[in-house]
Amino acid sequence: MFTEKMWPTYLFFISMGIGILFFAINKPTKRLPNFRVWQVIIGLLPITAFFIHMKVWDYYYPTHTVTVQNELYSNNSLKNGDIIFQTSKSNQSKAIQLATNSKYSHMGIIYENDEKYFVYEAVQPVKLTPLQEWINRGKDGHYVIKRLKNSESILTDEVMTKMKLYGERFKGKSYDIYFEWSDDKIYCSELVWKIYKEAVNIEIGKLERLSDFDLTDEIVRSKMKERYGENIPMNEKVISPAEMFDSDKLITIEEK
Repeated sequence: MFTEKMWPTYLFFISMGIGILFFAINKPTKRLPNFRVWQVIIGLLPITAFFIHMKVWDYYYPTHTVTVQNELYSNNSLKNGDIIFQTSKSNQSKAIQLATNSKYSHMGIIYENDEKYFVYEAVQPVKLTPLQEWINRGKDGHYVIKRLKNSESILTDEVMTKMKLYGERFKGKSYDIYFEWSDDKIYCSELVWKIYKEAVNIEIGKLERLSDFDLTDEIVRSKMKERYGENIPMNEKVISPAEMFDSDKLITIEEK
């Protein structure tokens, strides 16, 4: 059935046919005026139609690249519960990088729903984000995916259900800019750490205090003063993306 979406494809094959026919009978038609000009024009028809076809295809199907990406993820055997890291482009990212001596400032848990991948993350608010959208949001589209060691025997379907149910209590909650160790608000690494701790009874990364971070850089000091004024809670319990990234309980699955 003819549709406007497919007309460049039909034009491509029709022009190809005209070109082949023209060259097949070009001997008796060489007496036509401007024969060489017409020969070039008709010869270029298939190429022109092909490029028009590609442009129209991109216009009507702008998400085909994401579909290919999802197939690649599937081929790389991503699993429920994988943990993904990136360098955020948020206004606090540089301060987090400097304070923790790490390039990674944001993270989340990968979940698969209906053969599509999402990242459960603590932003504003806590939510489930399509994986490709999450990756595109990071600096240079760079990311690292890690997985719990022996996950095949630990992260069973029952455990994954428990993780998702526990994580649901945070859905819609505000992002915690003060990095407090409470469930009223929550930040990215805290969300992932607590889900694994409460649902799997595994601590990924060592809990620290704000005093353990490098607070000497002016960017860090300025951000801390902006948040806390002169009363910085140095003994506040925290977990950073860097500490979880370096955990010996995880193995690297993919980096791009």
